[in-house]
Amino acid sequence: MDGLIDELRKYNLWNGNKIQCGFIRTHYLDCVKRYIGGHVVKVLTGQRRVGKSYIMRQIARMLVEEGVNSNNILIVNREFAAFDSIKTYHDFVKLVDEYRACFKPEGCVYLFIDEVQEIEDWERIVNSYSQDYAYPYEVFISGSNSKMFSGELATLLSGRYIEIPIFPLSYDEYTEAHGLDKGRQSYMQYMADSGYPELLNFTDSDVKRNYISGLRDTVLLKDVISRYAIRDVNLLDDLFVYIVNNASCLLSVSSIVNYLKSRGRKVSYDTVATYIDHIESAYLIHRALRFNIRGKEVVAGQYKYYANDLAFKNFLYGGYSYGIGYMLENLVYLQLIAAGYTVYVGSIKDKEVDFVACKNDRRIYVQATYMLVEEATIEREYSPLQLVPDNYEKLVVSLDDIQLPSRNGIEHVQAWNLTNRL
Repeated sequence: MDGLIDELRKYNLWNGNKIQCGFIRTHYLDCVKRYIGGHVVKVLTGQRRVGKSYIMRQIARMLVEEGVNSNNILIVNREFAAFDSIKTYHDFVKLVDEYRACFKPEGCVYLFIDEVQEIEDWERIVNSYSQDYAYPYEVFISGSNSKMFSGELATLLSGRYIEIPIFPLSYDEYTEAHGLDKGRQSYMQYMADSGYPELLNFTDSDVKRNYISGLRDTVLLKDVISRYAIRDVNLLDDLFVYIVNNASCLLSVSSIVNYLKSRGRKVSYDTVATYIDHIESAYLIHRALRFNIRGKEVVAGQYKYYANDLAFKNFLYGGYSYGIGYMLENLVYLQLIAAGYTVYVGSIKDKEVDFVACKNDRRIYVQATYMLVEEATIEREYSPLQLVPDNYEKLVVSLDDIQLPSRNGIEHVQAWNLTNRL
């Protein structure tokens, strides 16, 4: 551990050092800011490469700009080779002791631990430092596996942490980062591109494709294959491809098993269900449960899956048929959950409502469709919402250039203006 502090200087803000912070994601900074000043642990969760590391650095810089001494901040990123010696809880304690001996910080110390799951017994770190009353700490951690945080951390901290999910760039962030005007043209560009922040540095489609391919392999290897000791790697990859190319479609484990068997694969229901669960735990996909609107109950068996970013479809699996309407539905789903809604796929009688989005006492019914140019399309999209017997908000989101008038209390929203309605 000797000399490690000197090695880590370039990754920290000590003594006014400047570190790369990337595109500033104001939404997340504002969210975190509300919880600064207490002992609640700030937990940033999300898929690898969605920008958690940059956001943590942005939070640290924000603290300095607001008057915190830069020497009171310790940033540890377990993905960097410089931190390879921090393998266990005891290694981390030694690092903090050496840091305190070197800088002698007065008052609260702000600990940022990126990809904390890479440290053995990381739970002890979080619990110990967040509750230390002799030396006050504020703890910020990030991780790339939902099961780890929903189970182990929830049990350990029990109400003493706040989880902040991090997603790829939203449409609003994308247009800001690229200097684009909001409208149909920029939304179509967003839909055909990707929200992964590091792709802001690239314009060549082949470079983007190679980046996305490497990203997929890294996430599957580090957060699924290695973590869960996956035996059938080819099956895992086939399942990921299948779900990405059937995003926005109703699926069940049984239907996926039957599809694989029709292709000559020998698979079991339990294996398929487990592998899909692992892919979901790495935040590569999201699952939306079905909700019976009249019965007000969740319906088991069938789900819809949505990709965490359209890049996998756009750059890796573009040869598969996949309509713009389905891509829009995927983006609307991501926007809803990123805004803090719990989102279900609605069913009423024999019709489907794309989304039932709930947050606190608010509920929104949402349909997403490419264009509303034909009366038959308008009837198809509006009729399920007309069957809903309550007075909650009802929206139809599309890519039409023209804003359509309200119809029986159902509002039309152009996709690039959806943020204003959430």
